[in-house]
Amino acid sequence: MHIVVCLKQVIDPEITPRYFKIDADTNRPETSDTDLVLDSFAENALELAIQIRDKIPGATVTALCLGDEESEDVLRRALAFTANAAVRVWDSEWENLDGQAVGHILAQSIKTLGGAQLVLTGYQASDIEEGLVGPVMAEELGIPCLTLVSDLEVEEDNVKATIEVEGGYAVVSVPSPSIFTIISSETNVPRLPKVKDVRLARSKQITLLESEELNLDSERCQPGVKLERAYVVNREVACEVLPGNDGGDFAGELAERLLALKIL
Repeated sequence: MHIVVCLKQVIDPEITPRYFKIDADTNRPETSDTDLVLDSFAENALELAIQIRDKIPGATVTALCLGDEESEDVLRRALAFTANAAVRVWDSEWENLDGQAVGHILAQSIKTLGGAQLVLTGYQASDIEEGLVGPVMAEELGIPCLTLVSDLEVEEDNVKATIEVEGGYAVVSVPSPSIFTIISSETNVPRLPKVKDVRLARSKQITLLESEELNLDSERCQPGVKLERAYVVNREVACEVLPGNDGGDFAGELAERLLALKIL
């Protein structure tokens, strides 16, 4: 069984807010002074893919990422998770793709890799949160897609998926091949890679797929949705420092200020 898990590199969601800035020219977050990490839902998908692989003799996991050379860091992390192979797909003209274009490119990449019985992605990326890539890939590949999946169990001809529904969970069965978009759950908490695997990952090969190797529709590689403007709302915060030398003084001053402001 061949399992493909799609990964994405994003700005660290734990970044201090004052360091988060939007480039006015590109309408994209500035990355020069920030850490880039593997998207959290994609990491859940990676963990689940490795778990499934380990239960099926002969199964393999390929980590696939659309991105420039910098995105190889997340592929190295996938290799440290013991993924069997890592593939990066990129073209210098793909700087401003939307979810539909990304889905088209990744689907064609999977075809070039010989297809897959299971394709796992994060439910949505933490930077854009469109949740389009999984369903678009399914449409491209002509296979079923289930979203909000927390766990998977592979049977002979079908895959049982636990999916989040309003008020609880449901278990459904779909044929293979299929695509699943993964959410975070107790069953797919990312592992801590072993030091040995981290070291080995540094020297493992990452395969590069270029646009010429894929059967791409040039029009579908163009963004259908144009981002006109992205910005951070400026909120003015007034801070007043209260005088006092001990807790009693501070408490008295605070009570007086709250009464004056008619909060108490």
